[in-house]
Amino acid sequence: MANCWIVAFVVFASINVSLSVREMEYSTPQSCKELKEKFKVNEDGLYYLSTPNGVVYQTYCDMTTAGGGWTLVASVHENNMYGKCTTGDRWSSQQGGSPQVPEGDGSWSNTVTFGTAEAATSDDFKNPGYYDIAAEDVAVWHVPNNERVDRWKLTSFLRYHTENSFLRSYGRNLYNLFKRFPVKYNVGSCPANHGPSVPVVYDVGDATSNLNLYPPNIRPYSEPGFITFRAINTERAAMAICSGLKPKTCNTEHFCIGGGGHFPEESPRQCGDFTAFDWSGYGTNVGWSASKQVTEAAVLIFYR
Repeated sequence: MANCWIVAFVVFASINVSLSVREMEYSTPQSCKELKEKFKVNEDGLYYLSTPNGVVYQTYCDMTTAGGGWTLVASVHENNMYGKCTTGDRWSSQQGGSPQVPEGDGSWSNTVTFGTAEAATSDDFKNPGYYDIAAEDVAVWHVPNNERVDRWKLTSFLRYHTENSFLRSYGRNLYNLFKRFPVKYNVGSCPANHGPSVPVVYDVGDATSNLNLYPPNIRPYSEPGFITFRAINTERAAMAICSGLKPKTCNTEHFCIGGGGHFPEESPRQCGDFTAFDWSGYGTNVGWSASKQVTEAAVLIFYR
């Protein structure tokens, strides 16, 4: 066990953390916040953490933004806007858009993990921290697809975080929040059954630039400066996260990500991890389409 931790504890090349074998055996960090506070690690990068049950996994730690201690737990990456709810749409459905599978893959509220931290901007990623870490706040980064991990901060064009400890009221992580607010077709109606909208603080970008990434047709009906969970559209399809926006419209499929297994309107045209971002053309940022910049970027989700 000791030799395993000597090799695995820190893997980011530019960091050298000296910990005794006894410290590593009995004080295994379970979050980046613990790694920072207990072991005084202050550099961003890839580290190994452990679940309470001893499952070891690698993830990225942001040790510098807003006090640091942010653990990457997930990324949502649209691998193919034209493949609606097909292979790779792990945060919506890989089984097509069917009312018989109303929750799709159910990744927002299950313990299935996938992907790797290092490839989080090239593929979907979910680690055990998503459901095991007891957190208070979330942070979100929008990073261009296929960026190497050492360039994430440099190339990110939008980063924001919550700072009101809202997760205390929802089970301390998104796994538990989405148990309370299932991302599932026909679970409720718009706007009565939306989940919480939480104010955010911008670390890169601002409310105006955030809003302008999304379709012109939704801008008068969306309030930037929030992150919204479990938004439901007119046809009762559920989306998981509206990144940086509070919807004042029921056309949430054009700016929210993730979703249940069925989108009734011209199904499966709205289906997929980035739902209907391309409704008025891919990356056109006209009508009901999002910008190419946000369409071709992964959404990285952190806990602290």
